[in-house]
Amino acid sequence: MNREILVFGSRGDLGSGVVEQIRLAGFNKIWLFGSRFDGDPKQNEEWVVVSDLSIEKNVKDAFKNIVPVRDKFLFLFSAVGGFLGGKEIDDTSIDDLDKMLTMNLKTNFNILKEFKKLAAKSAGSSAIFTSAMTAFTGESGKSAYGASKAALSYLVETASEEGKSINMSVNAIAPFILDTPKNRSWVPKAEHETLIKPTEVGELILSLFDNFHFISGNIIKLRYRFPIGNIQS
Repeated sequence: MNREILVFGSRGDLGSGVVEQIRLAGFNKIWLFGSRFDGDPKQNEEWVVVSDLSIEKNVKDAFKNIVPVRDKFLFLFSAVGGFLGGKEIDDTSIDDLDKMLTMNLKTNFNILKEFKKLAAKSAGSSAIFTSAMTAFTGESGKSAYGASKAALSYLVETASEEGKSINMSVNAIAPFILDTPKNRSWVPKAEHETLIKPTEVGELILSLFDNFHFISGNIIKLRYRFPIGNIQS
């Protein structure tokens, strides 16, 4: 089975952890999209430098070398997005709101739009996007961020419905706090083992892709990691 995967946001903390797992999964080709790369790609990888993904032309250009064929399965993971917090609604500017909608919704809308065109000409396909736990419940100081992630979640659910006719499943993960150097700097040390590791997210994503033909339309909440050492048999 010919399988290719596209990863947007591949150089961030989450994206690189997911890519680490993807490299072990036997894809025929791995397309990595990012603003810059260092070194040389591995044998089965193609690196694509991209700029502002909220601009439709840039996304079209990013996809132009990917050829869909009827015996090829296509997969996509997007870690693209951004965070803004600490401002209550009355202190949040329209520019702040526009920034979150651009980073979290518009970019992924453009990515999904181009991927769907390829999916319609492939043997089957699946896309996974990155939402957030904040999209499910109101949090003070996160109105623009939460609203943009909630809009992304709705987009995923809608795309799942539209994907039925072309054998395309669409899901999203919704992490709470990921185990990254930045998050470790403010999360109490005693709670570090409860943070979800990007490589573990990669394992989850691969399991969803393995079963993409019947798992679709889900926003999977990643609330909390049980410290393995504390689990009693």
